[in-house]
Amino acid sequence: MSHRLKADGGSVRRYVHQLHLRTPGTVRTYGRILNGFDCFVARHSGAEPPTVKVIQAWLQFHVDVWPLPTVLHHARLVDRFLDWMVSTGSLPSNPLAELRRHYTQPTTAPIVRALLSPDSAGALETLRPQPRFGSFLGPAMRDHLVLMRSVGHRYNTEEAGLLRFDRFLQSRPDLADAPIGALVREWTSADPTAEHAWRCNQIGRLLSKGLRRTDATIKIIPFDSDLERRARQLHRGPYIINEDEVQRLLQAARNFPSQRSPLRPLTLYTMLALGYCAGLRLGEIVHLNIGDIHLNDATIEIRDTKFFKSRRLPLSTSVMAALRCYLDARQQAGAPSEPSSGLFWQQRTAGRYSYVAAGKLLRHVLRCAGLKPGEGRSAPRVQDLRHSFVVNRMLSWYREGINPQPLLPYLATYLGHKDINSTLVYLTITQELLQQAGERFRIFGAAVLGASTGADA
Repeated sequence: MSHRLKADGGSVRRYVHQLHLRTPGTVRTYGRILNGFDCFVARHSGAEPPTVKVIQAWLQFHVDVWPLPTVLHHARLVDRFLDWMVSTGSLPSNPLAELRRHYTQPTTAPIVRALLSPDSAGALETLRPQPRFGSFLGPAMRDHLVLMRSVGHRYNTEEAGLLRFDRFLQSRPDLADAPIGALVREWTSADPTAEHAWRCNQIGRLLSKGLRRTDATIKIIPFDSDLERRARQLHRGPYIINEDEVQRLLQAARNFPSQRSPLRPLTLYTMLALGYCAGLRLGEIVHLNIGDIHLNDATIEIRDTKFFKSRRLPLSTSVMAALRCYLDARQQAGAPSEPSSGLFWQQRTAGRYSYVAAGKLLRHVLRCAGLKPGEGRSAPRVQDLRHSFVVNRMLSWYREGINPQPLLPYLATYLGHKDINSTLVYLTITQELLQQAGERFRIFGAAVLGASTGADA
């Protein structure tokens, strides 16, 4: 068997055909890009398989003509094509895949950028991942993580922060003898933003507490409330979705274009219904199983969520109707019915939607509904469904003449919070909510004032 690319276009045609692309224009574009790469390799390698140098020359030739994002897109297509050639036995190896494995890169883009740099060897070496907790404070950080997890904390967010601090310290071995306060100040000065400074203060404070357990001379870094306030002021506020926008959102989900996955529009519709009507987190939605749905008593089971809590939630009649409709469609689509099977099923992956995939699709629905711009990180976000649930629940209580204050602990339990302080974070004061609260206070104040005036008379 010849271990080289053939410039006759046969391999490209077979590869593009098995992709089952949706439009003829996409088929022609893929064929043009891959045939061009095929011919370039044939001219520069002859009968030999493509090498890193040939691919690098192809990239350099194209970057002089096309913008870098276009070259990155073409390189991803070529990388997948070469992977397919290897899987069919037409090539012994894919040079780009070998580089990805060697430098532990999940995607093609970092490798391509490194190959296009003037010092490609040095740029590739910078992609090599640093060892976890390889700094002079790494063992202490690892011991602190083990201790905190042994007493029941997940500590995933804290671990990510400690790893960032560890990577910084690995780049600054000259700081090995500095106290923890000086280390945190140096780390803070590496980025002038208030958000970075606040994160540095958080990580430095928890690490100093951990170090103090074994060394009483370590000073605990004080909490900087002013820094936290300045950082939070830069955060995007929640977008409260009103009832009309919810209808547009649900309609956009039902009309979501998905020729190859007919169940997907109803899946997204049901996800949105659970997010808006039950206030579920996206992670809670994608981790639901068939066995968590209790149709007889109209409840769902939310298991082992944030802070290791589980809860059973009653749902409204309309949400249960949406769930029944989805379960019927899911069964007709041939999805597995075991209790441990993922509720939101898709055939092409491991049996359920991942957190990342579901978030990406729901953001697309927000854009289709006209609630979110086509590009950029702007509101509304998927998590704003949970904020909207809290605000609209409060509005409903006010409209029904119910005093919401004694019901806040029940709302906190429904949301999976340990107390109402966490729930109050989701309580965004909208104009209508302010008017409802003001009207309730006016009626209460008028009654009290009238009674007081009558007593004086």
